[in-house]
Amino acid sequence: MTCGILNIPDCIAEKFTDLILSIINAPLIPLLGILKRLLTQPPNIQAFSALWAVIIYILSIFYGLFIMAAGVNFIISGYNAEKRERAKEWLQNVLLMIFFVQASFFLYSVISELASGLTTGVVNMIDPNFFLLTLDNVVNVGLEIVLGLFYLSILFITIMAFSISYLFASIGIVFFPFGLFFYFITPLRDIGRFILSTLIFILFIPFFASLILLGTAELLKQGGFESIKIILMIGGLTLVDIIMILLGLMAIVRSVTAVLRTDTARGLMFLKGNFLAGSAMQKPDQQRPQMSEREYWGRVHNDRPPYNSGKRY
Repeated sequence: MTCGILNIPDCIAEKFTDLILSIINAPLIPLLGILKRLLTQPPNIQAFSALWAVIIYILSIFYGLFIMAAGVNFIISGYNAEKRERAKEWLQNVLLMIFFVQASFFLYSVISELASGLTTGVVNMIDPNFFLLTLDNVVNVGLEIVLGLFYLSILFITIMAFSISYLFASIGIVFFPFGLFFYFITPLRDIGRFILSTLIFILFIPFFASLILLGTAELLKQGGFESIKIILMIGGLTLVDIIMILLGLMAIVRSVTAVLRTDTARGLMFLKGNFLAGSAMQKPDQQRPQMSEREYWGRVHNDRPPYNSGKRY
């Protein structure tokens, strides 16, 4: 509204309303800025570049051993076509391992930048005033008074969840080479797949959360939802938190189940089962009470055959 001499009362009322809103939204604006930054900013992987270099140096020790093992298997395979194919496949995996592990920093950076770019595009489509408190109608004002502290608590919990996700996404550059390294080792492939899928899921969590928040903001533009704006804001943030927890648990359970199906895990479970079975078989002997020789011969033993007086020898 343009203020002039003819609309001084309206201008005073508008400025007073803006002052009240600025005071009410003062605690929310910094929190919303932090939330937007956690959503859109790519992970800071440069802080862990030195540690990544150390990890790459440790993993590079195994390259020569793997190549030597592939060469020996190829030499001793003789005329066995199956063993020769396995040796070739192992050598191919080693070469791919070397390439992807050495390029893991660049690959992780590209994936994180892609996820951040998609999230930024979605967040920019959300109305910046959507998460702010308004004084547009009486019903919404009453709900804001009642649910204001609860909304602030949900917003704080969401920020904490995304801060943890951002920390995992940043430090994930250290685990990403391990995931690629294990992926190209056939017995440990499921472990590598678990690490890679978990890291990619963490990188794209902000993108899926921004889609939910955009849908909530677009729903508010439809008629009939202006009076329950704060309920929609609380519902959108709560839905984001619940989906983050559920998807995280599903990803962990699925990955752990895949790891337990590997040959390495089955071998460990087999050894554990044999050990427990051997211990169970030894327990009855260990728990049998010890008897002296006098007590043994003084008892009546049922394992002797009954005496048959009518039997002739």
